[in-house]
Amino acid sequence: MTQPVVTRIAPSPTGFMHIGTARTALFNWLYARGRGGKFLLRIEDTDRARSTPEATEAILRGMDWLGLDYDGEAVSQFEQSARHADVANQLLAEGKAYKCFASQDEIAAFREEARAAGTSTHYRSPWRDAAESTHPDAPYVIRIKAPREGQTIIRDEVQGDVTIQNEQLDDMILLRSDGSPVYMLAVVVDDHDMGITHVIRGDDHLNNAARQMMIYEAMGWPLPVYAHIPLIYGPDGKKLSKRHGATGVEEYQHMGYPASGMRNYLARLGWSHGDAEFFTDADALAWFDLPSIGKSPARFDFKKLENLCGQHIAQTENAALLHELQAFLAATEQPQVPEAKISLFEAAMPQLKERAKTYGELLDKAAFITVERPITPDEKAAASLDTVSRGILKELTPHLQTASWSRPDLEALLNGFAEEKDTKFGKLAAPLRAALAGRSATPSVFDMMLVLGRDETIARIQDAAA
Repeated sequence: MTQPVVTRIAPSPTGFMHIGTARTALFNWLYARGRGGKFLLRIEDTDRARSTPEATEAILRGMDWLGLDYDGEAVSQFEQSARHADVANQLLAEGKAYKCFASQDEIAAFREEARAAGTSTHYRSPWRDAAESTHPDAPYVIRIKAPREGQTIIRDEVQGDVTIQNEQLDDMILLRSDGSPVYMLAVVVDDHDMGITHVIRGDDHLNNAARQMMIYEAMGWPLPVYAHIPLIYGPDGKKLSKRHGATGVEEYQHMGYPASGMRNYLARLGWSHGDAEFFTDADALAWFDLPSIGKSPARFDFKKLENLCGQHIAQTENAALLHELQAFLAATEQPQVPEAKISLFEAAMPQLKERAKTYGELLDKAAFITVERPITPDEKAAASLDTVSRGILKELTPHLQTASWSRPDLEALLNGFAEEKDTKFGKLAAPLRAALAGRSATPSVFDMMLVLGRDETIARIQDAAA
C-alpha cells in the first residue's frame, strides 16, 4: 500500500476505558506512528441511552495518560448520523438496498419455523424484490441486499484468509424504522469518510467484517486492511474481567504504574519481537508490525507488568520521573511534593527508583523526605529507640557535627563508632532509621543522611535521643 497509513480507535463511551481497548489503541498508534501515518479517535456514541459525557472524558484521560496522541479532534459518531442515513438512502435509490415492511411478529414467526425445520434463521424478507407499487403506507426499515451465492473472503493480517459462505449472510438492516442508522452502517461510513486504511480491532469483530464488506462493495469503496487481534484473557484463561483484578485504564494509573511500563507491557501482550521483553517506545515504533501479532489470546500477568514497570522507573531520567510522580499525585488527589522538598527528591531519586515497581512504592521509600519534625515513629521503629539506643544516638551527635559529609567518611565514622560500642553497625542502623524516617524499612542510612544533609540529620537524631 503506497497511500499514507491511517488507523483509528473507536471506543464506546458507556463506561471506563477497558485495558483491552487501551491495547487496541496502542497497536493502532504504533502501526500509524511507526509509518509516518495518522492515528484518529472516534467516539462511537450512537447508543444514546448508555453513552455519557463522563465516559467520554474517561476515554480522553486514558489516552492522555498512556501518551497515545491522536491527530485532529475526536469525532462523534452520533453527529454523523445524517451522513449515515444518506448512504443508506443512496443504496436504496441504486437498488442495492430495499424497504422492508415486515413486523417483529412476522420475523419472529419466520425464525421459529426455521428452527423447527432445521434451516437458517437469517430472515429472508418477502420485500426484497417486491415492486414499489405493492409497498404499504407503513413504517419500514432499509435492508441491504446481501449476496445469496458464492463466498466472502476476509483477508486478515493476523488471522489469515477467513472464508464466509454468503448464504450465511442476512439482509442486514441499515436504517431502523425511525430513520436512525445501525452501528454496522455507521462504522463503515465513518471509516471510509475518515480515510481509514487499516482497521485493527479485537477478533470479536471478525464476523462483522464480512457484513461490513457488503456496504463497502455496494458503495464501490476500497476495503481497508483488516487485522483482528485476539482478546486479553486473565491468568485462568478466561476473558479478562473484574474477578482478575483491575480492568480499567485509570485503575492502573491510580495504582501507580508508569505509562511507559504499561505501553511496554501492553505491546508485548499478544505481539512480540524476538525475545525482547523490555523495550522503549522508539524500539516498539521501529519493530511493530501486524504479522507479528499472535493468533491466540494473550494472558494478563501482573508480575510481568510489575517487573517491566520497575525497569522503566529505574531507567527514567530523574527530572522526568519527578514530573511523572507529581502527575500521579494529582491524578490520585494527593498533595504535590512541596517546592521546599523538590531538591531533596532530586538528590534522592537515584536511590528511590531502585527496585520500585510503582510510584506508590517510590513514594513509600521517600517517606524520610516528606515526614516533618518532630517525627513520630511507627510501632516497630519505636521499639528500637529504647533507653540504651537513645543514649548511643546522643553520643553519636558530636561526631557527626565535625564529620566530613561524604559517603566514605560517614561509613567509616559509623562503623568505627559501632566498634567502639562493641556492636555491629546493624544494631546502630535500626535506631538511626527510626530517628531519620520514623520507620524500620527505609533506604540506606547513609543515603538518607546524604540527602537530608548535616543539619537536618543531626536535628532528627537529637529529637529521637531526647
